[in-house]
Amino acid sequence: MGNLTLRQQEMLGFLQVFSQERGFWPSIREIRDHFGFNSTNAVVGHLRALENKGYLTCIAGQARSYRITYQNTETPPSDSLEVIDMPVYGNIPAGFPEGIEQGDAIDRIQVDIRSAGIRRSRRSFALKVRGDSMIDAGIFDGDMVIIEPALPNDGDIVAALIDGATTLKRFIKPRQKPPYLKAENENYPELHPVSELVIQGIARSIVRKL
Repeated sequence: MGNLTLRQQEMLGFLQVFSQERGFWPSIREIRDHFGFNSTNAVVGHLRALENKGYLTCIAGQARSYRITYQNTETPPSDSLEVIDMPVYGNIPAGFPEGIEQGDAIDRIQVDIRSAGIRRSRRSFALKVRGDSMIDAGIFDGDMVIIEPALPNDGDIVAALIDGATTLKRFIKPRQKPPYLKAENENYPELHPVSELVIQGIARSIVRKL
């Protein structure tokens, strides 16, 4: 591995500690703010330098996805972090359903796939929770939920489109009855679709900033 500058050593240490403590990686903006850089270009430059010197390993076919490499080997060790970059598609109500949010990504987040409980082959994404209807499931206002597109099982927490409005709820599929959505807060009613219930993905994990 190549020798690191003092700033690169500081950045690598920051990435390791941050990801190990929180289970996800800081965003480019968070790295910029932590080190006081004037632009995100400086962050990208340092990350590329760490990659070129062998401390970060890009994952083939995955844009801005990489592992921290702890040894000078072609195959990363089993305990290294495998991080993917995913879009954040705005807010999702954890309350009463609301109109569909803007479809464009508002930010990006880097997460360790092992901590997030997702597979690299899926096009996972993140949504920021707004509301308190899922607090008894440990999901609070301001949390970031990692959503993996997949068919839900009974009891999964899902991002759903119900009668044209989006929400985060538990998916309930009773025998011989149509599926519906259930809140994890006794102050909210069950949601039974009138005409349409589309599951956009399953909530696999939560990202919470302390």
